[in-house]
Amino acid sequence: MVQQGRPEQVPVTIENDTDSKAIQEDSEVAQKGSSETGPTTVRDEQPVKERHKGKKQQLGMSSLSKKGIRVLLGREFEMKDLGAAKKILGKEIRRDMSYKRLWLSQKSYIQKVLEKFDMADSKPVSTPLVSHFRVSADQFPKSDDEIRDMAQVPYASAVRCLMYAMVCTRPDLAQAVSEVSKYMSNPGRDHWNDVKWILRYLKGTAEYGLRFGDLKCVAVLGYVDSDYAGDLDNRRYTTGYVFTLAEGPVSWRSVLQDVVAMSTMEAEYMAMGEAAKEALWVQGLVAELSVERGGVLLHGDSQSAMYLAKNQVYRARTKHIQVTYHKIRELVASGDILLEKVHTSENTADMLTKPVTEEMFKHYLDLLNVFPC
Repeated sequence: MVQQGRPEQVPVTIENDTDSKAIQEDSEVAQKGSSETGPTTVRDEQPVKERHKGKKQQLGMSSLSKKGIRVLLGREFEMKDLGAAKKILGKEIRRDMSYKRLWLSQKSYIQKVLEKFDMADSKPVSTPLVSHFRVSADQFPKSDDEIRDMAQVPYASAVRCLMYAMVCTRPDLAQAVSEVSKYMSNPGRDHWNDVKWILRYLKGTAEYGLRFGDLKCVAVLGYVDSDYAGDLDNRRYTTGYVFTLAEGPVSWRSVLQDVVAMSTMEAEYMAMGEAAKEALWVQGLVAELSVERGGVLLHGDSQSAMYLAKNQVYRARTKHIQVTYHKIRELVASGDILLEKVHTSENTADMLTKPVTEEMFKHYLDLLNVFPC
C-alpha cells in the first residue's frame, strides 16, 4: 500500500559527534528526496536508518571513546561504572601503567580454600608433587573400614577447588591436579595425602600469579613436551603444553594421551599434534583481538618428532600413528606452526608432564613469569 505525504520521522540515538553528523547528512538527503519525488512508499522509510547503521559499522569502535562506550552500555543496561576492575570471580587484578604490566592472582581465594580444609597452619613445601609419590589405582581403599573412612574425606571438593585455581592463574598446578583428579571416584588415603601436599604447596605460594608485560612481545610462543610412560596404571604418556603472549602464559594443559605410544618419538609427536590444535585456537583468539600475528612458534625438545612433522614421507615404523595426529604436518607446511628445538632445561612444558626437582621447578616458573604478585 502507498502512503501519501511526508515520511514518518525515524527516532535515532546520537552516540557521538561523528555519528551525529552522519545522521544529519542522512536526514537532509531524505528530506530533499521527499520534496523532489513527492509520494513516498513504505520502502522509502528505511534508507535513513539503514545508511546510518552502515556508517556506524564502517566507523567501528575505534571512533568511540571509553566514555562513549560506557554511555552506550548505560543506555542499554542497568550498570554502574566502578572504574578499572580489581577483582572478578576470585581473580585479583593489579596494574602498573608506568611499566605497562599486569598481574593476575588468587591470593584471597587460596586462603579461603586452605581454611576450608584446615590447612591454613600447615607447613609449606616447595613443589606441588615430588618424584617419590607413586600415584596409582593400587592405592584405592581395599577394606570396608577404609571405604567408610574415605567417605568422610572431602576429596572431590578439594580437587575441584584446586582445579579452579589451576585453570585461572596457576599453571604450576596443572600436572599435580591432573594426577589426583584421576581418582575422584574412589580415592584412597594415599591419594588424599597427595592432595594435602598440594595444599601445603599453595600455603607457601598463595601470592603467586601471572605477570604480563608490554605488548611489544605480541608473538604467540608455545612449548610442548611428553614424559616417559609416567602413568603407572596403563603406562600411557602425559602431554604437556603451554602458550604465552605478552610475556605471560595464556593457555596450558597437562593430560594423559589417548593411546599407549610405542616409542618416545611417537609420544612427542602425538603431544605436538595436541599442541597444534590448541595453537590454532590461540591464533584465532589473537586475530579477534586485532593483534598483529604470524605463525605460532612451537618449541620442543625432540628432534626426531620435529623431523617427522616436517618430512611427510611414509615410514613403516610410523604407519600405525592415528591420522588425527598428522594434522601438524599440514600446519607446518602452511606456516601456521613453526617448530624450533630447545634444550629440555629451557622447555617450560617439562614441569607439566612429571614432577621435577625444586631447582628446575623454580627455573620454569621464572621462564613463565609466574611470580609473587
